[in-house]
Amino acid sequence: MSAITIRPETEADRDAVHALLTAAFDSDGEAGLVAALHAAGDAVLALVAEADDGAICGHVLFSRLTVESGGGSFPAVALAPLAVLPEHQRQGIGAQLVEEAHRRLRAAGETLSIVLGEPAYYGRFGYTHEDAAAFDSDYQCAALQAALWGATPTTGRLVYAPAFGGL
Repeated sequence: MSAITIRPETEADRDAVHALLTAAFDSDGEAGLVAALHAAGDAVLALVAEADDGAICGHVLFSRLTVESGGGSFPAVALAPLAVLPEHQRQGIGAQLVEEAHRRLRAAGETLSIVLGEPAYYGRFGYTHEDAAAFDSDYQCAALQAALWGATPTTGRLVYAPAFGGL
């Protein structure tokens, strides 16, 4: 694979992203999730990986998540989904997307990211179940992981954007 460019997703990318997500997950559930997150205004950051020929070969989206604790709420982000076209997988594209997204999120002041995914994969990016274990969540399990980038609650109830209820 030749070089790729990581850039923010645009409205013009939406059809290509939908096709990518459907191909990567072999269903349209994640594509529907991304569309619903965008429609509701819950997408915080969406990036695409663009090949030299202009084709979109990877995508990551972070949506708003809140931590409810002690009668208040704290903003955080949820990583979901991350996808790379099957023919471009295992080339580091997913890692580039996550690393660039983390850089942008930290620069924007985000201090907590949550992911529900493969611990061995997401652990490479600083996510651990130990940092997520004390959160109350409908998704609490060993695959629920957190990356802490600053002062942030380490307990409370994780409240995902409503679009996640449709999965």
